[in-house]
Amino acid sequence: MDKQKLIILTGAGISAESGLKTFRDSDGLWNGHRVEDVATPHAFHRNPAMVLDFYNQRRKDIAVAQPNTAHMGLAALEAHFDVTVITQNIDDLHERAGSTHVLHLHGEIFKMRSVKNERVHYEIRGDINPGDLAPDGGQLRPSIVWFEEPVPLISVAADIIADADVFVLVGTSLQVYPAAGLIQYVPLVTPKYIIDKKIPEMGEYGNMYFIEKPATEGVGDLFVRLTGKMLQ
Repeated sequence: MDKQKLIILTGAGISAESGLKTFRDSDGLWNGHRVEDVATPHAFHRNPAMVLDFYNQRRKDIAVAQPNTAHMGLAALEAHFDVTVITQNIDDLHERAGSTHVLHLHGEIFKMRSVKNERVHYEIRGDINPGDLAPDGGQLRPSIVWFEEPVPLISVAADIIADADVFVLVGTSLQVYPAAGLIQYVPLVTPKYIIDKKIPEMGEYGNMYFIEKPATEGVGDLFVRLTGKMLQ
């Protein structure tokens, strides 16, 4: 018997419990930086050194961060479901926790690309510096989808979500578009589990179940609800 398709959309809240800060913290800053200063094409054009340094530090932070029990719990659901994780996060904590099907909507911190070509990506574990060039001669930049840039994988994600037998939303404020609009593609009859320490404002999409807890606690509850077993 084929497993049900469980589609999970995750946001910054799941990685915050691994110690990774976000722009969505109370002051709207990330280590003193506004989003406009370090996460837009204009910022990179204006001050590439500062933007590259910002992401070099993010890469260091993520390299030492560890997956938490929420990441582990979602990975463990693969024993019971056909799981796809669609994440807005640029870290690799889902993969390190054991999830095998992960779609990164907003790019990946451990990849880089030329400013001339958004389709070819290169692995990066160290720093990217001004003057570091791709084979095509273009300056290298993080393979991150910045604010004001199109999200190339959004239609792929919408197609995956439209086929969900069960849908789970974890740790996202539903403030960043177009990712926030993906819930509209979940079939009306599909059960929808919303996990967040503060349930975001959202419309009525039918068959919704709210678990108002931090991701680490909420995923444990979800596991019991979906499998009838305790998360080990």
